[in-house]
Amino acid sequence: MPTQTSAPEAVRRPTPAPTTGMSGRDRLILLILCAAQFIVALDFSILNVALPVLGRDLGTGQADLQWAVTAFALPSGGFLLLSGRIADLYGRRRLFLTGLGLFAVASVLATVAWSPAVFLAGRALQGVGAAVIVPTGMALLTTTFAEGPQRERALGISGTLLSLGFTVGMVLGGVLTDSLGWRSTMGLLAVAGAGILALAPTLLTESRRPDRPRIDVPGAVTVTGGLLALIYALSTAATNGFAHADVLITLVAGFALLAAFVLVEARSPEPLVSLPMLRRPAVAFGNLAGLTTVSMMSTVVFLLTLYLQEVLHLSPFRTGLIFGVQGVVSALAGIVAPRLIARFGARRTLLTGLLVQATLTASLLGLGTEAPSAWLAMAGVTFASLGHLWVIVSYGVTATSGLRNEEQGLATGLVTSAQQIGMTVGIPLLSALASARINALRAEGVDFATATLNGVRLALAADTVILLTVATLVTFGLRRHTRTV
Repeated sequence: MPTQTSAPEAVRRPTPAPTTGMSGRDRLILLILCAAQFIVALDFSILNVALPVLGRDLGTGQADLQWAVTAFALPSGGFLLLSGRIADLYGRRRLFLTGLGLFAVASVLATVAWSPAVFLAGRALQGVGAAVIVPTGMALLTTTFAEGPQRERALGISGTLLSLGFTVGMVLGGVLTDSLGWRSTMGLLAVAGAGILALAPTLLTESRRPDRPRIDVPGAVTVTGGLLALIYALSTAATNGFAHADVLITLVAGFALLAAFVLVEARSPEPLVSLPMLRRPAVAFGNLAGLTTVSMMSTVVFLLTLYLQEVLHLSPFRTGLIFGVQGVVSALAGIVAPRLIARFGARRTLLTGLLVQATLTASLLGLGTEAPSAWLAMAGVTFASLGHLWVIVSYGVTATSGLRNEEQGLATGLVTSAQQIGMTVGIPLLSALASARINALRAEGVDFATATLNGVRLALAADTVILLTVATLVTFGLRRHTRTV
């Protein structure tokens, strides 16, 4: 099968010795690639606090505001694997630059949108651009930096910025919307995308597979359709509930298409995804840990935003300060993570990070309705971010180690799919749980603040249980892998 070939890439940089030092050019390449990842993560959350203002400006009904987020999330998560595979075959640099150009143009369209339809079209095109940028950027990173300390350092910086983007987007979105209006959020993305596109061509070198096998069309259709269906269902469940007809239909369709994808790949002579790769414990359990840490951490940020403003009645600015502290600590954690991996190994760092994140998330169950709880919220989310960033860096190292360069596009496509889908999956799942609890208590006559607090606590408890469950699965999965290698 093509994914098993050992042929060298047609065009690639010579593999450097595994040292921790980077040349000036390498630092610039890392800056370009990380900046591209950052603006994609920023786009996931920068509109959250701007949605009410955006709706009034464009005449969008309250019930339709979710599509401002869903229109981006659907293609950005659904086309990741396909984009990574196409880049492997036809050139990662070429696809990366194409994705950046599309993202920048789409951001301009969203900035100047004169109607909801035009705005949503811009958001959808942003999502397509993001689906190209993320896997190609990660593949360029892992083929530029040799496996070992260099790659661990590069992945640490990239993972930190990708994770920070979600938090920074929430803070920056509020500041820009209050001062310059919601269009400035999309304008910022357009300027940033254009700036990266201007610098990237002179720094990046092409890499691709030397052969040109056919694209696995049945595999592409089933996996893309399955991911699109699942992301749509989970993105709309928080608003409509899981019992709603379109949510149920798309959930069933999504799982059916993904099951069909597995069957197609098992029989395809040139599969889109190598099933033997997915059966590797490091790839499977590493990506499970990544998807879980991203989905659960983004959910904590979302729930605390609701709690701080609706229960404690903090202003958006003061809420932003709390997440600003989290952002600083996250940046430090991302810098420290490669050193932890070098000393204790990626597996131990991964498991420790999951347990730290779970423990600190559990501490948030002590939140109350009094103002001093804001300090607990800040401490809990800040130190949970330490474990979260340790997982982000170590799972990227775990899931991409020991693979040939021609497999890196697929491997990094899986890594980034876990991150992007994680950002999309966690919030609708647990916010639907919180909303159900809030509505039930309100129907019993409980006041809004108390009902909201109870809903948030229930979702945080579920968040903790999910983290602990996955930590257990990863522990045994990677332990068996260690014994067999």
